[in-house]
Amino acid sequence: MRSAFISLASEVDLWVILCVGPYIGSDLDLGGLPSWLLKDSHMKLRTTHKGFTAAVNRYFDDLIPKIRGFQFQEEGPIIAMQMENEYGSYNLDKRYMPYIKNALLSRGIKTMLMTADTGQGLLKGHTPTVFATLHMKSVRQKTYEHLSSAQGPGPVMMTVYTARSLDGWGTPRNTLDLHMLMESVREMLKLRFSLNFYMFHGGTNFGFMGGAAFPGHRLPMVTSYDYGALLTEDGGYTPEYLVFQEFFRPDAGVPSFQHQDHRPKDTYAPLAAGHFISLWDTLIHQDDEPVRSTGPLSMEQLSVNEGSGQSAGYILYETVITRGGVLNSDGHVKDRGQVFLDDKYIGVLDDTHQKLTLPSDHYKEFLTLRILVENQGRLASGTSMNQERKGLTGNIYLNGSPLRKFKIYSLEMQNKFIQRKLPNIWKPSFLHTVGPAFFLALLRVGSQPKDTFMSLQGWTKGVVFINGQNLGRYWNVGPQETLYVPGPWLKPGLNEIIVFEEFKSTLLIYFTNTSQLGY
Repeated sequence: MRSAFISLASEVDLWVILCVGPYIGSDLDLGGLPSWLLKDSHMKLRTTHKGFTAAVNRYFDDLIPKIRGFQFQEEGPIIAMQMENEYGSYNLDKRYMPYIKNALLSRGIKTMLMTADTGQGLLKGHTPTVFATLHMKSVRQKTYEHLSSAQGPGPVMMTVYTARSLDGWGTPRNTLDLHMLMESVREMLKLRFSLNFYMFHGGTNFGFMGGAAFPGHRLPMVTSYDYGALLTEDGGYTPEYLVFQEFFRPDAGVPSFQHQDHRPKDTYAPLAAGHFISLWDTLIHQDDEPVRSTGPLSMEQLSVNEGSGQSAGYILYETVITRGGVLNSDGHVKDRGQVFLDDKYIGVLDDTHQKLTLPSDHYKEFLTLRILVENQGRLASGTSMNQERKGLTGNIYLNGSPLRKFKIYSLEMQNKFIQRKLPNIWKPSFLHTVGPAFFLALLRVGSQPKDTFMSLQGWTKGVVFINGQNLGRYWNVGPQETLYVPGPWLKPGLNEIIVFEEFKSTLLIYFTNTSQLGY
């Protein structure tokens, strides 16, 4: 995939600056690092901890031979490679960046190496004989001076300039101030910066790839990554794009550009999710047997996926109790857990709500306590990344005593999970059908499928799959109200839509030709 993208850039006569990582940030789950690294309880990410460097060496041993021939020195399009990302803001190991540099050089990388840091971390992230570049939201003369002191006079490159922050569930949508953006761009050009907008095209956090931020509290990211990009999520031109196209054109001597027609979109007719399966009814049809454990295990500790643990999605814990009382998570639910007694919903445990009262009346000999935990995305940056294990990360207490004898189901909801052949256990759905459950709808599309946007108005919270592909999360707390559906994900004829709804819905699915990402 990576080499195909580089080849395409070469075909259209573009140069490539490649960010090889291993950490790339980009607001991804764990900054793009694999979650199985955290199976090591002593893991120290982005350091010379031997468990981390062993994984990095395997990664580079696989990656570098695939891209080495695309370097400029080999008549390829790669003119520079960025080592790591914003390490000056992390800065846990002074030996780490020299190690990354040597790891690349020793494997035959000859092209120019770069670092990229915020103004605050610029000097800490700088590596001798490596070209330093900037990531900033505002331009300051002081930063320019810091850069000059680190590597002497020379060109200044702004590899990431962004005027906005990402959107998180349950928060107002961040807006873009074009006047502020233009003022900053003029200032950078005045200082003779080279400039790269972030993002030029944001796109979509399909599936569970989006991470989380921590601006004083945990903030899981919305599915759309279209926050202030010059091209919209579906590739359309924004007013900002048109303004900057005109702004740059005279200086660059670029001829007028004829805009291509935007990809056509369609508003498909509303449809109803006519069938459902309760999550509880699907458990006996899991591909993998549940894991039995004395105490809770985190996602990363599970022996699934060839021993690499569970990366994303949901995880279900079951244990038997014989009495009610106070259920205390002690902060061990990561990130959001729904609690059930048998099939009866009791409440939610998360960082804010760590205690629930379980009713003590009407108990039979025993009840099954179920805790369905959602991984809402690991932190994409910050030193707390080392603690980003998900699921139940420690004991859960009932009346002060730790619960024991768990049955644990991995619900990663990968494509094979959704596409697997189930026996005919779908039931007709009705208006008051509640989750957690899978709901099925069929969308009929003509001979030329087009992009569209899906609206789950009236639904509460969950995940959508189209023809087995994970479209992403939805949540009625906003700000995002529609999900982008690429036309290539659809096919002529019937298309299967499966919605995993955690709570309740109206069963109706709507489509529109415009995105609604909040206000």
